[in-house]
Amino acid sequence: MADTSKITDKLERKKVKRASRKAAAPKAPRTGARGENKAKIKKAARGTSKR
Repeated sequence: MADTSKITDKLERKKVKRASRKAAAPKAPRTGARGENKAKIKKAARGTSKR
């Protein structure tokens, strides 16, 4: 993405960012599930997160 840290005008920064996002190459589709590399646990008490 373009470096917009020097631009102080909010609307101008937004315009530059949108243009650079549009010009960027599209991301490749995912090869696996989003959370496949997260550490998982077998059992947890009620109310606690599994990750």
